[in-house]
Amino acid sequence: MNYIKTKDHIDVLDKNEFNIEHILECGQVFCFDKTPEKYIVFPSDKYAEIVETEKGYRINTNDVDYFENWFALDEDYGSIKSKLSFYDILKKPIEFGYGIRILRQDLFETLISFIISANNNIKRIKLILNNIREALGESSNFGKRSFPSFERLKTCDVTFFKNVGAGYRADYLVKVLNQITPEKLEEYKSLPTNQLRAKLIELSGVGPKVADCILLFGYNRFDVFPVDTWIHQMYNKYFTPLEDREIIAKKLVEMFGNMSGYAQQYLFYFQRSIKE
Repeated sequence: MNYIKTKDHIDVLDKNEFNIEHILECGQVFCFDKTPEKYIVFPSDKYAEIVETEKGYRINTNDVDYFENWFALDEDYGSIKSKLSFYDILKKPIEFGYGIRILRQDLFETLISFIISANNNIKRIKLILNNIREALGESSNFGKRSFPSFERLKTCDVTFFKNVGAGYRADYLVKVLNQITPEKLEEYKSLPTNQLRAKLIELSGVGPKVADCILLFGYNRFDVFPVDTWIHQMYNKYFTPLEDREIIAKKLVEMFGNMSGYAQQYLFYFQRSIKE
């Protein structure tokens, strides 16, 4: 993809492969705000503002290297979309969500975020995560607090997580913080996907769908296919209806192989948007 990197911004010069609304509103990330003029993203302890330009988008940030990687600007989505367009079921979703890019997110933040996401809606997920940031995160010059460290979060009890809005997930969060460390999550990178998935499902609050989200959005494993309500509805519309979402996920991975994660995002974004 064509882009120019300077010391304080990145100019993305290809609207066919980068659409900030598609990227941030497709369910893969929760650390962002939208204003009439721009999108603001604040993963981990970083910050960027993204504004649309005549030729594409400008990413204003004091850490261009981080966001070059975070937005996966080295990934050739033209080639990805070309390969996936072989499947008739993906033609309209790709046309609709043409500017999606799967982000390279922090593993620990992804784990906590998607445990909170279970049986939840995006507005409430963002609220809970912002409450956690406000309570425990480090202040910055940007008006946004950082995502708190593992050490800070591990000191919190069930009452804290309930007070920030996590509800029944508060118990899961306290338990998972005693089961895992960011270092251990990094060590898991060496495992093949099936073994890594099994490790994740052993963690408190991590079922098959949440595990697949962590695999896709945290580990960038593209041989998984998270199945939620929207994908379940899509599958039962176009294929022989099934109730078991794990079987649906398996069948979709068999269909799309190592392109499954990409296919999932186009299908999810399209299905949710047309229903809403």
